[in-house]
Amino acid sequence: MEPAPSTGGARPPVHVAIIMDGNGRWARSRGLPRVAGHRRGVDAVRRTVRAAGELGVEYLTLFSFSSENWRRPFEEVQELMKLLRFYLRNELEELHRNGVRFRMIGDRARLPDDIIALIDEAEVKTVSNKRLTLMIALSYGGRDEIVLAARKLAQAAKDGSLDPATISAEDIERRLDTAGVPDPDLLIRTSGEQRLSNFLLWQSAYAEMVFLDRLWPDFDKADLEQAVVEFQSRDRRYGSVSSR
Repeated sequence: MEPAPSTGGARPPVHVAIIMDGNGRWARSRGLPRVAGHRRGVDAVRRTVRAAGELGVEYLTLFSFSSENWRRPFEEVQELMKLLRFYLRNELEELHRNGVRFRMIGDRARLPDDIIALIDEAEVKTVSNKRLTLMIALSYGGRDEIVLAARKLAQAAKDGSLDPATISAEDIERRLDTAGVPDPDLLIRTSGEQRLSNFLLWQSAYAEMVFLDRLWPDFDKADLEQAVVEFQSRDRRYGSVSSR
């Protein structure tokens, strides 16, 4: 990876989250099967990880496969799992060489055993890397994540190790999949759609959102830079008054 370019003193977002949308439409517009769009989407993932490191982003979270995506046709799900295997087997060495830490969030129990093993291998091998943390959201749903955190809190209260009257936002955050990771500063969705689709619902409370008309397979460094520049132009008030 190249060193981060100068941004004229403006700080890049620490954490960028991306809803990678538009693979199917990309393929359909070219008269190709949906799986062709997913395959080209893997190339966009590769470009984006490299670009994020070059721009000085510290955390990059990609919404790869939602808990609702299990409802898609069996053949499409199998193709997505095949592409995930391909990515984990072929990109791990480059990720590690470039100082990228790999981490997965989501429900591992629904994933095939061999994919879980590949994820475990990637997480263990890259655990000490510090340049960029790449989080892949797989079999992930924001509501499911919050429900699971609530169950953990309820169990702690039942066991007597937690007073329900003292439960705070921090107690919930420590029980989310993203525990220890700063909330996203910038959330990008490609394809022109403007919704969260059950992605990082708790964490995105104060994220700046940028919606791009670009379909995910076409997404590149210039698109990421465009979103970062838009982020840098925003006045982030967190419920307070403008600082400008």
